Amino acid sequence: MSFTDSFLLGVELVGTAAFASSGALVGIRKNMDLMGVLSLGLTTALGGGLIRDLILGIHPPKMFENAVYAFLALATSLTLFLVVYRNTYVLSGKWLNRYERVMNFFDALGLGIFTVIGIKTAVSVNMAGNTFLLVFVGMATGVGGGLIRDVLAQEMPFILVKQIYASASLAGALLYIACRGHLPDALSIPLCTATVVLIRILAVQYNWNLPRSLSRQKRL
Repeated sequence: MSFTDSFLLGVELVGTAAFASSGALVGIRKNMDLMGVLSLGLTTALGGGLIRDLILGIHPPKMFENAVYAFLALATSLTLFLVVYRNTYVLSGKWLNRYERVMNFFDALGLGIFTVIGIKTAVSVNMAGNTFLLVFVGMATGVGGGLIRDVLAQEMPFILVKQIYASASLAGALLYIACRGHLPDALSIPLCTATVVLIRILAVQYNWNLPRSLSRQKRL
């Protein structure tokens, strides 16, 4: 395995663990049982990649070719479940704010990584000349897992209502496309991922939101 392949595998594993953590933490907050937490962690981690592969016509989807991603997602979710099960205080009092920050960070990290991985996958199947497709697939890979997570948790999907989310994925996708051919992946992937994470953290910190049609009416 070349250095590039090893680097990309490492990046995907980090993204998988990050999104699994995000999904599992939502399941824990919703007071789901062990199976619910594991299912939410698994679908959050692999859902975006599944959507990506269906769009690109990759059969079977890559999640079925290498079980390491599923096992990592399940192991991450189980670990978080056991931590909270044995230390229930982490979801109350002063720990609640820390929990929210951790969840937002993991979610932002997964969003950034999978946005870039989605584009790289599209390029690998000879779609490099279609910029619109690259951006669309990158965003679908980034937000798809979170979208499935929120639907299963019976919450309004984050990407539709709150604190610049899909827009952060869009920014990361456009930046990565601009960097392609100019910077090696070892630089462009961390750069674009960090951009997405920074936008998300700032959006949460300062409550940035896109305009809404009724927001002005409520102020009148």
